[in-house]
Amino acid sequence: MSSREDILGRVRRQLGRESAPADAGRDIDAWLAVRREGPRPTLDGELLSRFKEKSEALSTTVDVVAEWSAVPAAVARYLQNNGLPMQAVGWPLVSGHEWTAAGIAFQGRGAVDADLVGITGCYCAIAETGTLMLLSGPDTPASVSLLPETHVAVLAASRIVAGMEEAWNLARTELGVLPRAVNFVSGPSRTGDIEQTIVLGAHGPYRVHVVVVAGA
Repeated sequence: MSSREDILGRVRRQLGRESAPADAGRDIDAWLAVRREGPRPTLDGELLSRFKEKSEALSTTVDVVAEWSAVPAAVARYLQNNGLPMQAVGWPLVSGHEWTAAGIAFQGRGAVDADLVGITGCYCAIAETGTLMLLSGPDTPASVSLLPETHVAVLAASRIVAGMEEAWNLARTELGVLPRAVNFVSGPSRTGDIEQTIVLGAHGPYRVHVVVVAGA
């Protein structure tokens, strides 16, 4: 008898059950498949306003533009205002924007440790917590949001969902099979290990900036 079986056997005896039901495994699988939701807070207001409010509380900066064509200029303005280099690596998926016309030297590839600015898209965002949901793939390398000191994410307002439950349901519905990695980004990297003082950029980007396209 294994240690696991021994422990479960003692629990069953304490509960007055002499043996495990033959269909116990099937019952567990059926219960998990239902994906019951627990208690959830009520979200007030529209999702974009809530997402912006929660993001800024996490030290993420947010810029809202009207359409996709305004994205490169918005990113360039952010880089200039913060004294950041006008060059970036980014997801090949966002290579189609007019980065050069906005004065940004853009390379569509995964990031290395020398890259200072990374630009990504965003699968969806969570209004409840101000969180970005990023999926890894050939055109969406995870390194772009993890290695550079500055992470800029481009997000369609229509892809903002209420909570984590909606984000996972959207992925299951649209993708079927989940990618190798799903990363949730809630503001810049931070730690409070040293004297309980919050330090940004400890294990990832110092800055997170989101450009939301309101008309998309």
